[in-house]
Amino acid sequence: MKVPLLDLKQQYATIKEEIRKVTEEIYASQYFILGPQVERLEKQVAEYCQAEYAVGVSSGSDALIIALMVAGIGAQDLVLTTPYSFFATAGAIARVGARPVFADIDPGTYNLAPVEIEQAIENLSADEKARLKGIIPVHLYGQCAEMDPVLQIAARHGLVVIEDAAQAIGSEYKGRRAGSIGDFGCFSFFPSKNLGAFGDGGIVTTSSEKLYDGLKIFRNHGAAPKYYHRFIGGNFRLDALQAGIVSVKLKYLDNWSRARQANAENYRKLFADAGLEQIELPLSIQDRHIYNQFVIRVAHKRNDLRQHLQQSGIGSEVYYPVPLHLQECFKFLGYGQGDFPVSEAAADQTLALPIYPELTDDQQAYVVDSIKKYFS
Repeated sequence: MKVPLLDLKQQYATIKEEIRKVTEEIYASQYFILGPQVERLEKQVAEYCQAEYAVGVSSGSDALIIALMVAGIGAQDLVLTTPYSFFATAGAIARVGARPVFADIDPGTYNLAPVEIEQAIENLSADEKARLKGIIPVHLYGQCAEMDPVLQIAARHGLVVIEDAAQAIGSEYKGRRAGSIGDFGCFSFFPSKNLGAFGDGGIVTTSSEKLYDGLKIFRNHGAAPKYYHRFIGGNFRLDALQAGIVSVKLKYLDNWSRARQANAENYRKLFADAGLEQIELPLSIQDRHIYNQFVIRVAHKRNDLRQHLQQSGIGSEVYYPVPLHLQECFKFLGYGQGDFPVSEAAADQTLALPIYPELTDDQQAYVVDSIKKYFS
């Protein structure tokens, strides 16, 4: 049996006529950059995420960059975030000239641990504390970070809060949607996301009219009005084609999220029935975990298990094998092996299994049976 990590072809088969219709409308209009399709999606996403505003941008990575720019964060500033995330989280900080400051994660959720945030700030010098301007909590794998402590810490230190919600559209924390909790919410429409485009795309949410106005200006080279520049922005515009496609898919997102949640519960039952005590299953502690990934933990020989699954026709992935503080490009930050042991252990021991909505019970049973055979 073949079980891919993700099967977007099945998803496309169910919506292809709607996709063709909206793309044909865009071809006929010849309106490809921003315009009514983007404006429609912005209103839909703002409402879905319980935010006042949304601004479509060119990618999830650019969503982080533009949020930092609009927040006025740049050279000599510091921004605190996690070392266990996709590269763009820290890369965006460096791209605007600021310096990432890392804090370790919670071993169960893999999100920033509030106690580690406090410790990381305490370890800064007085000058560094004065230059600390923001914090980027990541809602990793589809589950919100502990946002109340994050907001309290940010308020005490005067920090901007930028939610990296690239993997978490529709997830909730105490009844609040990801992207509506901090000053900014940054989302990705990369094709593998729960709500994916047919290429790159992203969106930024905010409930501040001032920040909203800034986002619109900065995404178009800082021009307002056209050809008049008070700011140096960027080309962060969202394509109309991607907006139209995402708008179609947004209607189905809640159903797809429920299917992912059902698959997660089925995995839990299958693992329990198989007696696989060697496997640590992901925790679900927040209101609404939307399972962009189903990440198990294997204390020993994770890579051997992954190779066994590959030989069995089962897709898996390691997110992320090298923590950000150990990436070669961040050597200048001065971190080393052992500085963030929880993140380093997660990088060495975690493995993502297929969790996509169209996954069948038989496929899930085969995945768990294959893991059981490996440990036998």
